[in-house]
Amino acid sequence: MSFELIKEDIRNRRFKPVYLLMGEEPYYIDELTEMFINSVMPEEERAFNQTILYGKDTDAGQLINLARSFPMMSEHQLIVLKEAQNLDKIEQLELYVKNPLPSTILVLNYKNGTLDKRKKLYAEISKNGQIFQSDKIPEYKIPAFINEYLREKGLKIDQKSAQMLTDYLGNDLSKITNEIDKLRIFMPQGQTQITAELIEQNIGISKDFNNFELLKALVDKNIYKVNQIADYFEKNPKNNPMIMTLSVLFNFFSNLMICYWAKDKSDKGLAAELGLRSPYQGRDYAQAIRNYNAFKCMEIISLLRTYDAKSKGVDNVSVPDGELLKELLFKITH
Repeated sequence: MSFELIKEDIRNRRFKPVYLLMGEEPYYIDELTEMFINSVMPEEERAFNQTILYGKDTDAGQLINLARSFPMMSEHQLIVLKEAQNLDKIEQLELYVKNPLPSTILVLNYKNGTLDKRKKLYAEISKNGQIFQSDKIPEYKIPAFINEYLREKGLKIDQKSAQMLTDYLGNDLSKITNEIDKLRIFMPQGQTQITAELIEQNIGISKDFNNFELLKALVDKNIYKVNQIADYFEKNPKNNPMIMTLSVLFNFFSNLMICYWAKDKSDKGLAAELGLRSPYQGRDYAQAIRNYNAFKCMEIISLLRTYDAKSKGVDNVSVPDGELLKELLFKITH
């Protein structure tokens, strides 16, 4: 079941007796867990009917006995087991889950992995409860996540600024939301959009020298600007890791390969072909088609793979990332 659907069920008080929230992405697991803690019952009922436990400090028998008890002057009792992956003999919970108490809501917060789907416990939770699997979001989807997170708070962000945050923070959603929440504090009163200037002032990412601007310079074949950014990256390697730059470029040129065979090569047509949100996002691809033919694009993708390997030490003993990037960018633009 999706994150949004479970949120909707919690808001509408449609509860299952057991929830297994599991996966490699802790952000969604923790968000749903906190929503259960704050929403199942009013604060005055929580002292007697809400219990939060941790897997390493709990045993399965204790948890089963607690789950089989009845709420005190309340419709439900809520039991949250955080770090459920550390619960010893977790498979014993099958004894309870096959016949759960309707008045108990048991939430298993299982992070950094998944419960073995071959086990009977998994099958019983599937039958009598609800399972949510929280997978890591690939980096190319992070700008969309940032947009949606801000939209829910009545704020906006432009494409460049969203990509700046993605390049700097990667796909750690908790880290991203924490940094965004910090930016909100520094926003001038009445401002509703996070800008590149705000990010530069408060996070330290350059608004002029970043992967977004590098890609734009490559698309336009602005060799002077490409070299400027490469020099900046070489002098500031900590904030501009090569692996992130290669990821951004590989994603773009892989998508560009699709564009050569698109029937409609207008901005709007290319955006639709790639499933992008707005026609504006197709503009860079339309420009890149004019500056790079399909054969060159294939060569660039091959170069990106080669230099990714070199940055990891394959056929390269001593050349630093800054020099490798300059060499790569020269080959892309010539």
